[in-house]
Order: sequence, then structure tokens, then C-alpha cells
Amino acid sequence: MARHVKHDPGAPAGFFEAEAAGLGWLGAARAAGGVRTVRVLEVGPGRIELEEVAHAAPTPAAAADFGRALARTHAAGAAAFGAPPEGWDGPLFIGRRPLPAARSATWGAFYAGDRVLPYLAVAEEVGGVDEREAALVRAALEPVAAGRFDDDEPPARLHGDLWNGNVLFSPEGVVLIDPAAHGGHRETDLAMLALFGAPHLDAILAAYDEAAPLRPGWRERVPLHQLHPLAVHAAGHGRAYGSALAAAAEAVLQLARSTRE
Repeated sequence: MARHVKHDPGAPAGFFEAEAAGLGWLGAARAAGGVRTVRVLEVGPGRIELEEVAHAAPTPAAAADFGRALARTHAAGAAAFGAPPEGWDGPLFIGRRPLPAARSATWGAFYAGDRVLPYLAVAEEVGGVDEREAALVRAALEPVAAGRFDDDEPPARLHGDLWNGNVLFSPEGVVLIDPAAHGGHRETDLAMLALFGAPHLDAILAAYDEAAPLRPGWRERVPLHQLHPLAVHAAGHGRAYGSALAAAAEAVLQLARSTRE
């Protein structure tokens, strides 16, 4: 079997082990029709060996299959909002940044406090957002933390870093790599796909919605669920992401006002 080896002796403690735990947790949903994840062949401090994934051209049919399978992965659930993969009590990461674990029964408080604010603080320190933008994001998070957008959906089993580069189209269908797996709201994974683009995104979303219908208004909530990835990127990838984060925050404020009326 061809192998893909990632080796980084300077990686934070638990970095590759967290990746393996996330892949295993997501992959456990495969038995119920969930998305395939890359197979971990070996993992240890500073090193992970994965199966090599053959590449294939994305097609609408493969994208639709992915959408249906992603719905089943999400439906496999998590113990709480912010919960780490089952059996893993080490650190979590998104990219190389720490990702806070949580055990929250309510989504909004978790999302604001553990998925946006920690990265907003870093973005302020490095100049990814200016003072006005940071204040706008904090204002948008107030109704989020207060539960304005909470619903009755249980915690979903999220990939957590579901951008196009982590969605590999293979001859056997989509294979997921490099997760930041945790319990969260399923719309967050979908919003990240929309933020960074994906081949045949419309086919993915339509098939997902058919398999597991999304609540009315989900398209209007996309900026809400993009606050997390935009904050992460504003913390380390430049001012453009800070501007985009502020624009998403403004959309969330408008949405909060409309839901209050």
C-alpha cells in the first residue's frame, strides 16, 4: 500500500495523535453510510503515516454522494458542543493552532466563547483586525452567546476544517483528511465548504438537504457559521480575512435584529 508520511519533529505535543483520533472518530460513521476518511497506518510523536489517496476528477454524482454521506457523518453525533473525539483527552488543533475543547449543552455560548473569541483576540494582537472590526465582531457575538440562534438540533460530528483542500475526490468517492474534529452545529461544516469553495457545491448541498433537511433560513445563517473559520484565518493569514470577518459580523447583527422583530 502506498503511504503518505507527514513528519514534523517540531509539532506540538499530541498534534498528529489528535489528527489520528479525529480521523478515527469520523471514520466510525462510515458503517452508517458516512464519509470515508483517510486510513491511519501509524502515528506517533511528530509523525503520522496515512494511506495514499488516488485522485479523480470531481463529478456532480460524486459530489452528491459526498453530500449524502456527510449528512450521515454529522448524524453520528457527539457528546456535547465542543466535545473532542470519543476516547481522546489530548489537545485539539485547527491547522497548527490550538482548538479549545468544551462540554457545552448550548451551541451559542460554546460557539462564541470557544470558536470565535479566542481567535479574535489573536487577530487583534497581530493586526488581523482593527479596533472597529473587533468591536463589531464582539457585538455580533452577544446575541449568539445569549442563545438567539440556538435550536433543538443535537451536537453533530463535525470535520471542523472542511475546506476544499481537505476534501479529496478519489475513484471510490470523497475521502476526508486533516480534520479538526469536534461536536458542533452541522451548518458550520457546510458554511466552511461555502466559504472556501468546493467542486459542484450546489450538488453537495442539495443532496445533503435531501438526506437530512436543513432548517429554514440556513442560507441566511451562513455568515454566522463562517465567523469561526474567518476568525481563525484573521489570526494568521492577513487583513483580508479581518475585513471578511467584520462583514460576516455585520450580517449576523442584521440577522439578529430581524429575528428579534
